[in-house]
Amino acid sequence: MTTAALEGKIALVTGAGRGIGRAIAQRLARDGAAVAVAYACDERAASETVEDIRKNGGRAFALRAQLEGHGGAARLWAAFDAVGKDHTPDGKLDIIVNNAGIGSGEALASLTEDGFDEVFAVNVRAPFFIVQQGLPRLRDGGRIINISSGAARLAMPEIIAYGATKGALDTFTLNLAKELGPRGITANSVAPGIIDTDLNAAWLRGNPQAQAHAASLAALGRIGQPQDVADIVAFLASDDARWVTGRVIDATGGAGL
Repeated sequence: MTTAALEGKIALVTGAGRGIGRAIAQRLARDGAAVAVAYACDERAASETVEDIRKNGGRAFALRAQLEGHGGAARLWAAFDAVGKDHTPDGKLDIIVNNAGIGSGEALASLTEDGFDEVFAVNVRAPFFIVQQGLPRLRDGGRIINISSGAARLAMPEIIAYGATKGALDTFTLNLAKELGPRGITANSVAPGIIDTDLNAAWLRGNPQAQAHAASLAALGRIGQPQDVADIVAFLASDDARWVTGRVIDATGGAGL
């Protein structure tokens, strides 16, 4: 069942096959948007996201594009142009959510140049050029929402490169807000903390001690869920957030207060 908040809108969500991305795609579809579910390699997960959206009365279609390496953004938009034409005949869209990202569990002493390049390629370069190449397609009054991380404001040396990528993404967001304001386009970041997703499953799920520690880091005393982030994104995508731009919205449940 859908609501009318985003009726008639077209949204692109990268990394939408699982976790936070899936929850965002589902929520935007529930609010009425037709959602391009972009994924890199897990076709089954993306298909499940699309199927779930359609089963609940929403509209969605899957796009496959590897964002690593040069040309990732061009591959994504080529897929959008090819697959999305049945959903957006004019090739335009209203909402871009840069959610796809990879982690890096290496500290300063052990991080290699290749590892550094890989995490920056997906977490910074891809969103930068997705937006750059997407601007001719993005309608005036549109929304750009970048999924950042609490690691951009909290010192976490064990994931130093990952935190640096998210800090760069927040700076990118700030500059987008200034540059695109004359077109009525807003740009904001959403910065989650520890979220119960497949990405964190190996160390979090089935480990009561890890769960208790993760919950203790948040002022609200629990582990975040993908829907906690998706609901904030839905607000920023809606007309209710028309006067909010250039902001980083903390979605950590109050971590580090």
